[in-house]
Amino acid sequence: MAATIPASPATLQPCKKNVSGSMLIRSPPRPWRRRLPQHVVIADASSSSRGPKAATGGRLETSTDAAAVAGEDGDVIRRLQNGPDVRGVALEGENGRAVDLTPLAVEVIAESFGEWLREELQQLESGRDGGEVRVSVGRDPRLSGARLGAALFAGLARAGCSVFDVGLATTPACFMSTKLPRFSYDASIMMTASHLPYTRNGLKLFMKRGGLTSGEVEGVCDRAARKYVARKMGLGGGRGMPPVVMRVDLMSAYAQHLRNIIKERVAHPTHYDTPLKGFKANKIPITEIHHYAVIVNAGNGCGGFFTWDVLEKLGADTTGSLHLEPDGKFPHHMPNPEDTTAMSLTRDAVLDHGADLGVVFDTDVDRSGVVDATGAAINGDRLIALMSAIVLDEHPGTTVVTDARTSDGLTRFIQARGGHHCLYRVGYRNVIDKGVQLNADGVETHLMMETTGHGALKENNFLDDGAYIVVKIIIEMVRMRLVGLEGSVGTLIMDLEEPAESKLMRMNILGEAKYAKQRGTQAVETFRNHIQEGKLNGWVLDDCGDCSVSQGCLVDTNDDPFDVDAYMYRAKFFDEYKGELGWVHIRQSVHNPNIAINMQSSIPGGCKSMAKDLLDRYLLTSGVNEFVDITEGSTDPGIAQLAKPKPRSTVTTFQ
Repeated sequence: MAATIPASPATLQPCKKNVSGSMLIRSPPRPWRRRLPQHVVIADASSSSRGPKAATGGRLETSTDAAAVAGEDGDVIRRLQNGPDVRGVALEGENGRAVDLTPLAVEVIAESFGEWLREELQQLESGRDGGEVRVSVGRDPRLSGARLGAALFAGLARAGCSVFDVGLATTPACFMSTKLPRFSYDASIMMTASHLPYTRNGLKLFMKRGGLTSGEVEGVCDRAARKYVARKMGLGGGRGMPPVVMRVDLMSAYAQHLRNIIKERVAHPTHYDTPLKGFKANKIPITEIHHYAVIVNAGNGCGGFFTWDVLEKLGADTTGSLHLEPDGKFPHHMPNPEDTTAMSLTRDAVLDHGADLGVVFDTDVDRSGVVDATGAAINGDRLIALMSAIVLDEHPGTTVVTDARTSDGLTRFIQARGGHHCLYRVGYRNVIDKGVQLNADGVETHLMMETTGHGALKENNFLDDGAYIVVKIIIEMVRMRLVGLEGSVGTLIMDLEEPAESKLMRMNILGEAKYAKQRGTQAVETFRNHIQEGKLNGWVLDDCGDCSVSQGCLVDTNDDPFDVDAYMYRAKFFDEYKGELGWVHIRQSVHNPNIAINMQSSIPGGCKSMAKDLLDRYLLTSGVNEFVDITEGSTDPGIAQLAKPKPRSTVTTFQ
């Protein structure tokens, strides 16, 4: 009997070709090319359910040793949690890292998410008992995507979900599939590991209200860990019917959504539908009509669509754009707006082509950075300042939430424009959730941004969307030209004060990876305790702005504090003779077994002074140096190297 496929008539059609008794095979999603078809694509179902596992030795172990093994097996899944995401190694090739994000791991996590989702929907929608639960699934171009995707489909189907495959997509587009009228799914999963190496992969989980919190992902992974242990022991998980998966074209609708926003908000007086027909910056007479020139560097990730489905259709000239075609090995550089190679290549292209703007996306396009017409890189604090200037012009007096690694100069920049600055925990989900909370408490908060390039706006469903951030910047760029303002968008942040010094160091946590989180917490909490116990004179935990946050930007003091997913503190250092030197932010990394230390100083040599004080009075006296490597980090100089005094030069004189 042919399978019955529940579908929305607005977006889907039933699969007509199915032979009774045959296995339904679904072709893998095709990467985008420059012209996607403008209709919904239908594919057959996927065959990806895993078969039963053979019991070790033909029997089930019930001894204490077997229980210990089962516990370790479950921890394999729990360790995949990465704050509000799931991330792991999906392909061989990393030194010292075994593959842990296997098809079985993905299947049990997807199944657990589907079960959790159904329970949540029943609670949120009183009277909803059973019924169809619709979940969309997208992925970035990583080589492991197709194989893990099959396991993801199988897990969702086992949980009773209807699965809709959107193919190669962006993370923001996947979330918007729960909002856009043609789709309006109950939830979405994006398979990506963002800027991490091609050997990694992961999952980002969404409902209509937004991304899952760290606590919710922990609950899903805990449920999945129990399933994983059972499957490894040969219990449950037998081969069932292949899942029926529907192919849909989401990205065309999402691109149209972005185009409409630009057209409506620019409202160009002479060419409404092509508002990016403008002038190349400072290159040609103002009387001549030309296209705006925008360079896009997609880094072979998912951002190429923005070039041909957004910019070009609005009239822009994208000549000189870089690495637009998806390539799961990212051969040129990692798609990352923090990557110096990515920004440098984009800068060169902007200057070579006389472009008005350059854009750098990360792999799944939830982050971005830009280069202005002069070649100036705008990322990190500069990007937050640019977005703050735009948003404060639209919403005077609003609060801006950032992570606690931003500079004191940024705080003064926001305050000089009448805004308020709230510094909070590192982690894009933490920053966004704080903004949601402040709005719920009656504190108008329109912008939430992390220094990594994650940026969310209240007007855009509190979604961190790198493409939407660029849309806002492009709208401002066109508006400036229409009212006769000269210069690039970079002129909006000319008065941003930069720190004299800025350093990032990492200390690798020694020992087995499974103990890294516990030891990381111990190291960071020891830093806090040393300050509070008076063992680090001159150090003061930062209060981080007027937003119900205290004790180094970690602790919520309001009535409904968020759970802490990773420990971190920001502290200022006051020298007896020089006064305030700067600040230090120390935190557990949620990506790798290390501790990250950010430093900024307002005076030259300040970071070295702070590093030496931390080394002498914290790391070497507390015992933390026994389980962290202070000599060198995973990618950055170690704190001991920074604190080491420069050798004195020897001068020989001749008489």
